[in-house]
This record gives sequence, structure tokens and C-alpha cells, in this order.
Amino acid sequence: MTEAVRAGMSLETSEREFAARFAEFAAQGTLYPVREGSPLLEFGVAGRVLYLFDRSGPYAAQPGPARLVVHGVLEEGALQRLPADFSGGEQVQVVGVSGVEGRGEVLAVSRQVVVVRARLPLVLGAFSPLPVVKPGDWVSFRTAPPLHGFVVA
Repeated sequence: MTEAVRAGMSLETSEREFAARFAEFAAQGTLYPVREGSPLLEFGVAGRVLYLFDRSGPYAAQPGPARLVVHGVLEEGALQRLPADFSGGEQVQVVGVSGVEGRGEVLAVSRQVVVVRARLPLVLGAFSPLPVVKPGDWVSFRTAPPLHGFVVA
């Protein structure tokens, strides 16, 4: 159990509020059918298949084209600002069953959240202080599993 969990820290007030707040950063992809009762969504996006913990409820996610806010919690110290002259491009790769790492451009920053476009928009939260970054900066990152998925209507 992390210190943040022990202290009762939270990155969201409710699933609906979180999805609405970050709806403009929802990823467009394909949801695949899942077994009844499974908490995982299988989401095809940006040439990858992500397994996301379903945060929208058991029947909100219908198979087919979908928009989801993809949210991950950063591993401690795993967000690094890249040099101003970085020109390596966006990258994202799946780590384990439900984590990602990569690099991309910062789209937005608020409180303990940074939104990064790394072939798809990712809403990345942290329970520890983030390095100073601003929109337009390039960063590298790594999330702890599991990724979370919020369906956007």
C-alpha cells in the first residue's frame, strides 16, 4: 500500500466527473466483446490492444467504435521531461497485461495529472509531485498496472 493510499489521496471525485473532465482527450478506437462479468475492456487503439479496467459500469461499454478516456497512474519518478530539442516522435508500448510506457507531447497539466499524446491521448495521474512540465513539452513515462478506461458518450 502506498503512502498516498494510506493518506486517502484520490485523483478523481467520481467516475462520471473524471470522464467529463477529460472527455476532450478521449481516444477513438474499437471495443471488442468481453465475457459477461469481466472487469476488463479490450480496446484496440493506435495499433495496440489495451486491457483497461472498466470504470464506467458493466453495460456502458458496447462493442464497436468507441471513445474512451485512457487513464494510468504513473510509477513514482517515471515522468521525465525530455530535452527541448527532442525530435524522436511519439511512442507507446504495452508493458505486462495493463500498463504502458513511452514518450509524447504534453497536451495539458492540472493538479496531479498530465495529459500526453503518445499515439493516443493518455491521462496520467501521480500521487507524488510531478516534474514541472507545460503543454508542448515532450516527456517519457511509465504507468503502473492497471490502466483504467472511462467510456465517453
